[in-house]
Amino acid sequence: MARLTTTSSLSSIERLTGRPAHPFLKRGIIFAHRDLHEILDCYERGEHFYLYTGRGPSSEALHLGHLVPIMFTQWLQEVFDVPLVIQLTDDEKTLWRGLEQAEARRLARENCKDIIACGFDVNKTFIFSDFEYVGGAFYRHIIDIQRCVSMNQVRGIFGLTQDDNIGKIGFPAVQAAPSFPGVFPHIFGDRKDVRCLIPCAIDQDPYFRMTRDVAPRLGYQKPALIEARFFPALQGESGKMSASDPNSAVFVNDSAKQIKDKINKYAFSGGGATLEEHRSRGANLDIDVPWKYLNFFLEDDAKLAAIGREYGAGRMLTGEVKAELIALLTDIVGRHQQARTQVTEDIVDAFMAVRPMHSALKR
Repeated sequence: MARLTTTSSLSSIERLTGRPAHPFLKRGIIFAHRDLHEILDCYERGEHFYLYTGRGPSSEALHLGHLVPIMFTQWLQEVFDVPLVIQLTDDEKTLWRGLEQAEARRLARENCKDIIACGFDVNKTFIFSDFEYVGGAFYRHIIDIQRCVSMNQVRGIFGLTQDDNIGKIGFPAVQAAPSFPGVFPHIFGDRKDVRCLIPCAIDQDPYFRMTRDVAPRLGYQKPALIEARFFPALQGESGKMSASDPNSAVFVNDSAKQIKDKINKYAFSGGGATLEEHRSRGANLDIDVPWKYLNFFLEDDAKLAAIGREYGAGRMLTGEVKAELIALLTDIVGRHQQARTQVTEDIVDAFMAVRPMHSALKR
């Protein structure tokens, strides 16, 4: 794994796309990669690549942490004008979370609506549920991958034990398979030379290290990765965002009042314990959740720098920073909710339809 630097990959992205680097790149939120330079080189030569990302549908709505890789993927599709496949792992949530299949499938469609609302191009995007799409070329690739990976490897990589159900042992191959264009003959035909770039959170890296090891044995090039830092829970690094704890995160179906209450009550502050202490020492920006959230979502670089400078020096108070964040997130979530109202069942069906998409490779 290599670190992204502003002097190499970022400048190459700007040069090749003619667009400024995404704030996630400039601020180190997207911070690591595997073979990104090879994808950029192939793009510069006029060769094709595609994007692959995914979502495990375990909740009714996405939280802001889920949006980070999705928003970045949408930007990548827009600036590079490339095909995208999005896997909804409803099977995984049945195996790991114990969801009934019908519920997992229902949540996959609901989450699909949130994903579509982020602005993807239906002519270049295929969203699929594992329960609906596994079969044919997809299943053949799964079997090929499973033959290449031993039980000991899977247990070592994913920490599985003798008490885990056997479905968990086989599942990593299901997540690995979309890294290979042969899984999508309706997009790529019989081509095996189309490279894959996977935007994901850093916790997905073990799946794709395994995938990269297997790729040459199946006659494919290794998929490239571009990886994001963890998005913190409202309670800070010690907390974990979870649908079972609605106060751990801001969800995209939260009301303006819910957002305000969550930020004011639960967003961990790095400000001083008293006004005097805060004025003299300033805020600890390394642990302050409102400041971290602003780094993710406030696009104005100058305004962000000013807030960091004033808050870190104690001249700006925690309440003022939280007010900035509340206004920002209320706007982002409100716009998302408005976009989602436009996503009909027919539109979901259009994105999830297995249809000829060979023209998606043209640019």
